[in-house]
Amino acid sequence: MFTTLAMLLSLSGAAVTPAADVAQVDVALVLAVDMSGSMDLEEARVQRMGYVEALRHPDFINAVTAGLNGRIAINYFEWAGSVNETSVAGWQLIDDAEDAAAFAEQLASRPVYTRRGTSISNAISFAAKLIAASPHDPMRRVIDVSGDGPNNLGPPVDPARDAAVASGIVINGLAILIRPSGTQGSLDRYYADCVIGGPGSFVLPVHQPEDFAVAIRQKLVMEVSRQQPAERIVPVQIAPASDCMMGEKLRPGFLDRVYPELDK
Repeated sequence: MFTTLAMLLSLSGAAVTPAADVAQVDVALVLAVDMSGSMDLEEARVQRMGYVEALRHPDFINAVTAGLNGRIAINYFEWAGSVNETSVAGWQLIDDAEDAAAFAEQLASRPVYTRRGTSISNAISFAAKLIAASPHDPMRRVIDVSGDGPNNLGPPVDPARDAAVASGIVINGLAILIRPSGTQGSLDRYYADCVIGGPGSFVLPVHQPEDFAVAIRQKLVMEVSRQQPAERIVPVQIAPASDCMMGEKLRPGFLDRVYPELDK
């Protein structure tokens, strides 16, 4: 029926208008923010406000407007042992300070609370689905994962990472090192080996609460502009040195659990 209508309109000289315009953007960026119970409410608030301040900062706005298209699409959600789907902000086009401020205000106005568990794998898989369903046409696709501990719930993390990267998504990380997380080795090394992936992927560490805002702003600018200050990056290694199941092994009954993903 649509084809017949298009032919009639063509013969009459009328233009056929698409049902919806698809905006080309420099990057489709999903912010996947850890709100697990290992962070107290004060740390969770500091982290949230770090994103809010970064989105409002001129450095971020300048990075957006300096791109080839001069605009990005951005989404945001919070996760712990599972994804809090009520926290999904929805896709927002940003091409000026007003758009960025509106998105920041949307995040700032929400209540802050934490939940149990840490499932980086669920966060990555959920973010990948958000990107696949984006109404925009991105030149690059990026998932930005923050976290303060290793994966300990849901599927193993590295198969989720590998599936997202295979679909053309780059995953970057913000490793929160304010408190010891019980990992064997540094969390930023774990993120480098088991979480991030794709061309130019990186991890930035946060060691003090007051570093949140600067680190988040730097990370967003890097993701939008593709800049990489090497002195603060933990790059991907060819051969992983970390045990990507270290978080799961800390849970009681680990040996009785079944992980079919590991048999593939």
